[in-house]
Amino acid sequence: MFGTIRRHQTWLWAVIITVIIISFVLFFSPYSRVNNGERGKANFGSIDGHPITREKYADARREIYLRHFFMSGAWPDEDKRSNFDPERDTYQWLLIIQKQEDMGIHVSSDTAAEVGKEKIKMLQQMNVHSPDVFFNQVLKPRGLDAEDFERYLRHDLGLAQLIATVGLSGKLVTPEEAKGLYIREHEELDTEAVFFNGTNYVAQVNPTPEALTQFYSNRVTEGGYTIPEQVQVSYVQFNITNYLAQSEAEWAKTNLNEVVEMNYQRVGTNYFKDAHTPEETKAKIRDELIRTRALAEARKKAIQFAGPLFEMNSPRAEMLDEFAKTNGLQVQVTQPFDRTYGPTNLEVSAEFTKQAFSRTPEEPLAGPIMGRDGIYIIALKQRLPSRVPGFEEVRDKVTADYKLSQAMSLARQAGMAFSQTASNALAQGKTFDAVCTEAKVPVTVIPRFSLSTRSLPQIEDQVRLEQLKQVAFGTSPGKLSDFQMTAEGGFILFVKAKLPVDEVKMKNELTSFTTFVRQKRQEEAFNDWFRKEAEKGLRDTPLNKPTTPAMNQARSAKS
Repeated sequence: MFGTIRRHQTWLWAVIITVIIISFVLFFSPYSRVNNGERGKANFGSIDGHPITREKYADARREIYLRHFFMSGAWPDEDKRSNFDPERDTYQWLLIIQKQEDMGIHVSSDTAAEVGKEKIKMLQQMNVHSPDVFFNQVLKPRGLDAEDFERYLRHDLGLAQLIATVGLSGKLVTPEEAKGLYIREHEELDTEAVFFNGTNYVAQVNPTPEALTQFYSNRVTEGGYTIPEQVQVSYVQFNITNYLAQSEAEWAKTNLNEVVEMNYQRVGTNYFKDAHTPEETKAKIRDELIRTRALAEARKKAIQFAGPLFEMNSPRAEMLDEFAKTNGLQVQVTQPFDRTYGPTNLEVSAEFTKQAFSRTPEEPLAGPIMGRDGIYIIALKQRLPSRVPGFEEVRDKVTADYKLSQAMSLARQAGMAFSQTASNALAQGKTFDAVCTEAKVPVTVIPRFSLSTRSLPQIEDQVRLEQLKQVAFGTSPGKLSDFQMTAEGGFILFVKAKLPVDEVKMKNELTSFTTFVRQKRQEEAFNDWFRKEAEKGLRDTPLNKPTTPAMNQARSAKS
């Protein structure tokens, strides 16, 4: 297969690769490699009576790392949003491979080579312009090689054929059924709401000293005011702002507009919640591409700095200060922070907090750690044990918590009372607006929405969109919902009307919608089949329990 790819070397080198996945934020750590399997004797079990050898297990394990990388844009250990489980996913992948063998599914070298070229084209973000660069700079640092890549391609393409074969029944969606589903998903509702937020009732609460003391005592018993364990770290930051200009200059050498357009076609308008037009989405994609390259450069500098530091014997926290000073870098110190909230003054991920709490006097250093605003090298400053503060120390917080708690109760009482009043008034023929005017409660006109609506920023600070949909589509037009509690207090929804779908828009979108429905049904049919096969096929493996395939993501979304 790779002979086929290398015959296209001239073409691959001649163009600037322009397909970018904007989620390539974290790049590849030089300190980690894929584990190729344990040493010594081990029993890997069997699938449908076929013994699993160490070699098969190790091969499958390497393939699932590659599959995760190409599907998510990051290696599993760098993707904090994934539920990647090496053992579970490896055995499920082995089952998929076995089923391909059982059904005689084999992918040709030419087909795998073509797909391999397209996947390599996606890696321009790492300056990968040829298969050799891909093998040496992407695969090799992770303990992977060309054979792993070829094997992964064959089995991944075989999975597509497997899904098409066993999920055939899912494609049996009639045009009438698809049209009905489209109408259900796209019919919009015209609604109004009255929100009863606790913050609007805080002024009515006047706590007594006795009430505050009792409130504090109850919360302390439940652990409500316990200050959890905290840590404080010193850090060197490689700020992204120092590399943005360089990133823009590098992007200026390519057709950035074309790259942005390709990404836009891939993710669509709804990818960013605060972008409401194609132009706004493209602007954010452009910014993310520039930031991603800048972060990559910042990480290179951080690795250059951290390498010699981490190679020192008997590491001490003070070494970060000493080494930074010799390199002309500034060391800063965080405020103490806990595991739940992390540093409040830094735009960092949960990984920063995890690494900080993993530091010990014997191993005080960690990094590079990626943040939204840069890359960090950290050192443990101090660890503060958990403690219970006295009432006077947290009096202000107790007072605020008590007022809000009582205010929420008042808001919900008012909401339930108004719900009863409004329902009776509507039954007597009054309009909802008239009822609200008489009760002197403000009405919020909610933008029209359907089941397919992805966001409603105008009201999502008061109610979750999914909760709003559930209440709205469970209430008949012309009717009032019951009072619904929310984290902010609660609301009552009046459904004025259900609006017909746009016939012209439906006509234009129905074909693609039907294709989407068929693909989803096909995947569902495959997953049902795989679940049953896993119950039998993985019975004699260390998993020893029924599982749901981790590889059930939409094949249609893959390149």
